[in-house]
Amino acid sequence: MSARVASRAPEEIEAAFATIAKAQAEALFVFNERRRIADLATKSRLPVMNMIRGHAEAGDLISYGASIDDLIRRSATFVDRILRGAKPGDLPVEQPTKFELVIHLKTAKGLGLTIPQSLLLRAEDLID
Repeated sequence: MSARVASRAPEEIEAAFATIAKAQAEALFVFNERRRIADLATKSRLPVMNMIRGHAEAGDLISYGASIDDLIRRSATFVDRILRGAKPGDLPVEQPTKFELVIHLKTAKGLGLTIPQSLLLRAEDLID
């Protein structure tokens, strides 16, 4: 839930910030209601996958995505380089290198699913 915003004139700046604020509110809504969404999905027998670990911790069946902790650590390196005088435009663009697979076993059981052993062995975390 991201918003792509461009403003090419001073009178467009206010509308751009309104768009950003709306997108952020929508993203926060889904994150804040993640437990309720996971509970309703399980009750409806719908397996839900997300890319954010917190959603699996709240009850989604699986999350698979870039490690937020690793991204934060990497961003600190870039902040340090910028504060030491590097130009942001001169820094390389990096792709995430560490990904996390989290499986919520209680949700799988509630959905009547058996997770293959090969997938369980690849998971960084199994939630009971």
